[in-house]
Amino acid sequence: MANNIGKSAIEQIDLFLPYLADLNLRDQREMMERPFFSLSKTKRTKPIDYTSPDGKVWVHVSANPDYGMATIWDADILIYCASVLNDLKERRVNEIPRVLKVMPYDILRSIGRPVTGRSYELLAAALDRLQSTTVKTNIRADQRREATFSWLDSWSQLVDEKTNRSRGISIALSSWFYDGVLMAGGVLSIDRSYFSITGGRERWLYKVARKHAGGAGEEGFAIALPTLFEKSGAEGQYRRFKFEMSALVRENAIPGYDLSLEPAVTSKEPLLRIRRKAADKAPAVTKAPLEPRVAKKDPPAAPKSPARDLEPRGYLTDETLAHLREHYRGWDFHSLHREFQTWLRGQDDREPDRYQSAFIGFVRRYHEKNRFQLRG
Repeated sequence: MANNIGKSAIEQIDLFLPYLADLNLRDQREMMERPFFSLSKTKRTKPIDYTSPDGKVWVHVSANPDYGMATIWDADILIYCASVLNDLKERRVNEIPRVLKVMPYDILRSIGRPVTGRSYELLAAALDRLQSTTVKTNIRADQRREATFSWLDSWSQLVDEKTNRSRGISIALSSWFYDGVLMAGGVLSIDRSYFSITGGRERWLYKVARKHAGGAGEEGFAIALPTLFEKSGAEGQYRRFKFEMSALVRENAIPGYDLSLEPAVTSKEPLLRIRRKAADKAPAVTKAPLEPRVAKKDPPAAPKSPARDLEPRGYLTDETLAHLREHYRGWDFHSLHREFQTWLRGQDDREPDRYQSAFIGFVRRYHEKNRFQLRG
C-alpha cells in the first residue's frame, strides 16, 4: 500500500526524527483500556464489537481481508509516534507535525525489534495493517454520532530518484490519534520493558494495569473476569480466556504489577485484582556507597540492594536504566536484557540474588568486550 515519493518531496524534509532510546515512552490513554487491536499474531478478519457495561462507550474495529486487523504488536509503532509527539509538545515546539518522517532503523531500535531485513518487511506489513484497519467509535466523537478513521491516513517510502535508495518513510497519523495524544492528559508513561512482553494478552493486560492500577493506591484495581473478557476484544470463548488469565496470575510476570484472583461478592466468577508492586510504590532504596574506582578508570560498581526482595525481577527499573545510560551509552539495553534473560534460562543455577545488579554486570562485561563497535 506504500507509495514512493520522489526528489521534490524529499527536499522538503528538514529533519528526521531521532532514535528514542533515551526518551520516555508514552501510550495514548484511551487506547489502553478499550479493544482496538487483535491480540493474536494470526491474521484476524473477524470484527471487534465492544460496548461498555453502562452502554455509553462503544468501539467497532473491522479488518481489510487482504491485510488483516492491526495487532497489538503493530501498535508499538503508534507508541513510538505518541512518544515523538509528546516529546515535541514537552519541548514546546510551535507546530507539531501530523506527518512524521522517520528512518525505519530508528523505529525498530526504539520498539525493541532486531534490525534485520526480515524486520523491515514486518514493519511494512504492520504499517499496511494500521492503514487498512477501520475503527468506528463514539469516543471523542464530539457532536457527531461516531468517529471513523484508520490509525494511519497514509504511509510512504521516501526514495532518492538518482540512486533509488531509501530515504526513510513518511507516516501520516489519523487526526483522532494525533488529537488524542496532544490533548491534556492524553498519554500515560509506560515501561520500556513492555516491548519484551511476548504474548498478546500479556501486552494488553499490562496496558490495562497501567491505565487503571497505576495510581489506584495500595488496594489496586479489581475487575470481574467476564467484564475483562469483553474489554479485551479477544476471539474465542470466555472459558479459554479465564484459563489463560489464571495462568497469567500464577506466572505473575507483568512488569511492575502484581496479579491475584479473588472471589466476587455478587457473582460466581472471580475478580482480577491488579496492584503496583511494592518495590515500585516504596521510596527508593538507599544505595550503598560506591566502591573506589580501580585501574583503567572503570565506572562505579553496580548499585547494590541490601536484600534480594528489594530488587525487582524480570524487568529493568528506571534507576538501572539511568545507571546504564550514564556509564555505557550507545547500547540497546532492552535488547541486551532479552539476551540476559536467555542466558539465565540456560542453566538452573544462574538465578541471581540481585537481579538488577546482575544485569548491570552483564552489560559491563558486554561493553568491555564490544565497545570498539560503537560508532564515534
